[in-house]
Amino acid sequence: MSAAATSMQSLKFSNRLVPPSRRLSPVPNNVTCNNLPKSAAPVRTVKCCASSWNSTINGAAATTNGASAASNGASTTTTTYVSDATRFIDSSKRANLVPLYRCIFADHLTPVLAYRCLVQEDDKETPSFLFESVEPGRISTVGRYSVVGAHPVMEVIAKDNMVTVMDHEKGSLVEEVVDDPMEIPRRISEDWKPQIIDDLPEAFCGGWVGFFSYDTVRYVEKKKLPFSKAPQDDRNLADMHLGLYNDVIVFDHVEKKVYVIHWVRLNQQSSEEKAYAEGLEHLERLVSRVQDENTPRLAPGSIDLHTGHFGPPLKKSNMTCEEYKMAVLAAKEHIQAGDIFQIVLSQRFERRTFADPFEVYRALRVVNPSPYMTYMQARGCVLVASSPEILTRVKKNKIVNRPLAGTARRGRTTEEDEMLETQLLKDAKQCAEHVMLVDLGRNDVGKVSKSGSVKVEKLMNVERYSHVMHISSTVTGELQDNLSCWDALRAALPVGTVSGAPKVKAMELIDELEVNRRGPYSGGFGGISFTGDMDIALALRTIVFQTGTRYDTMYSYKNATKRRQWVAYLQAGAGIVADSDPDDEHRECQNKAAGLARAIDLAESAFVNKSSS
Repeated sequence: MSAAATSMQSLKFSNRLVPPSRRLSPVPNNVTCNNLPKSAAPVRTVKCCASSWNSTINGAAATTNGASAASNGASTTTTTYVSDATRFIDSSKRANLVPLYRCIFADHLTPVLAYRCLVQEDDKETPSFLFESVEPGRISTVGRYSVVGAHPVMEVIAKDNMVTVMDHEKGSLVEEVVDDPMEIPRRISEDWKPQIIDDLPEAFCGGWVGFFSYDTVRYVEKKKLPFSKAPQDDRNLADMHLGLYNDVIVFDHVEKKVYVIHWVRLNQQSSEEKAYAEGLEHLERLVSRVQDENTPRLAPGSIDLHTGHFGPPLKKSNMTCEEYKMAVLAAKEHIQAGDIFQIVLSQRFERRTFADPFEVYRALRVVNPSPYMTYMQARGCVLVASSPEILTRVKKNKIVNRPLAGTARRGRTTEEDEMLETQLLKDAKQCAEHVMLVDLGRNDVGKVSKSGSVKVEKLMNVERYSHVMHISSTVTGELQDNLSCWDALRAALPVGTVSGAPKVKAMELIDELEVNRRGPYSGGFGGISFTGDMDIALALRTIVFQTGTRYDTMYSYKNATKRRQWVAYLQAGAGIVADSDPDDEHRECQNKAAGLARAIDLAESAFVNKSSS
């Protein structure tokens, strides 16, 4: 269960970037939604569009009077948007968000190194992100854009209807119980009037970034999927975490340029002149971070995928083999009774490692390159992901859903590869499952699309990735005029490839048959740009590291180097249908998780064992 998308494209303020934020104020007892930060005040609805890591998430298509200006003379600087205060003030008449940027050469910097310039190696708490991508095909190619961000100016965190809004610029913290936490970032977004320019890359250039857990669906289906009936919540992770990023770094791998971008929010400044001066000062500090002569060094590591470095099979799961097989049999009884047609049952494996999560991400880029590769630090956890599939995308009012189901391994030769593709498309069971999920996708898109606009643009195409090939289809629709991209996200959560059909009934049974809340697994992660574009990837092939230490956390001190032991959670599921074999489905979960664990094995052999030898 996966999917290809086109390729994909950012919480604490850094003292080296901006003046230290004030201490967060205590939460008063009488806090209500009415005294949220001003930027969170309800305003009129504005339509949102979407994108992908490497398709147009920024929507930078319109021209502007503030065209690019000449270089300021720095050796690696080529352009700056809004070269003088006059042009900036002119832009401010039409917008309350104006981007300033520097464009520098990319030959001295990589996305991984740029991330390390913004976030120190021992800092696993600062919310931040790194988006990279590899396009699928017989020969995979690097996606055009990579995006790095850190130190958001605002955070929105939801847990069981309790929403926490932290405004780091104002030094305020507000908590409120709400029915639908997604309404908070939606309302904040509706107040945005960004200056759109054609000089910025067609990538994510600033806005919301974060994750939506599988349990976010409980805010949508409150009666049928209440939190009270959810499985045990043993990790206490957030249901939703979003950071608002004014600063991003975008790599254009085709033109070999790096865009260092800072968005100025005009409604927070006393005058446009002051906003421009402070914005330029902030931008120069950001540029200096990635051009510093004392740029951090990344630990080197040798890549050896053909030795015995890979560890033993994953054995520690939140379900025993017998428990999982009993759950499969129970699901088959519901299928035979006509309650559902298909259901996805998952189990969560646990792996302990002294490899750092960022080292695991560096290894995952080698082991399993995919369209949506992500390293994301959020409150309480770190996500290391290599997803092939989108959850939902909205771009210029066009909704895109790309169900991906039906899998075969890649062949060793071109001839074998083509033979395996033919066999996959002739596999009646896999094709029937895929068609069922296409119908689910049409239903999800249809909920928020104009009548008659839903189309299956591509049906049963085979897309190739590094190790496997998948059957993929593309369903599109035109967003209704009175709705936004947030409505499209609500309609899609979670996609049928990780739940089943009919979707809500399958999720009710998942609550009964799985033993723990899924958390980020099978939810989504991605960005919603200032310009209204949305691209959310499906959280498959995602490793979750909890950042808080446990009572049994171990430490290693070999060669005077202190390493913390991390607990990595690797979750995988299998699609259950009428003729499913419990042993086969259990083995499928093990194999999927083991494939992801190879990144941990490689990180240990390349970085941990090397440093301790």
